[in-house]
Amino acid sequence: MSTQKQLQVSAIENGTVIDHIPAGSLFAVISILGLDKIPNQITFGANLESGKLGKKAIIKVADKFFENDEINKISLVAPHAKLNIIRNYEVAEKKDVEVPDEIIGIVKCFNPKCITNNETVVTRFRVEDKKNIALKCRYCEKITTRQEILMING
Repeated sequence: MSTQKQLQVSAIENGTVIDHIPAGSLFAVISILGLDKIPNQITFGANLESGKLGKKAIIKVADKFFENDEINKISLVAPHAKLNIIRNYEVAEKKDVEVPDEIIGIVKCFNPKCITNNETVVTRFRVEDKKNIALKCRYCEKITTRQEILMING
């Protein structure tokens, strides 16, 4: 007779659950969203079993609903993440995180000579490759890849 043990994580009354984060991207998502600097209750799990990803991470943030620019940030490091909006302990809405066609003001240009790195100019990128993440700068036309992405600290 086998006994299965399962970790129970308390439900949140209102807030957001970010699910299907690649296990290796958990702390990048926490950092990008500034979750280490907010007073909200945050629960996260790492290296959880996932049929789709093998290993995944999950983050629950009480009393926090993310804006579109924050969701765009998530898409750059966890493009297949899912957001569940929780209201009164129930899933009120589900959102797939999708890489947008354009990224404005959240990523630094990889080119140190770009005008956006030397003057007060808002960065703008056209997404050239949504699967592997390749961002083409509107100003210098250099390509920034997933490995080179640096977020602008808001």
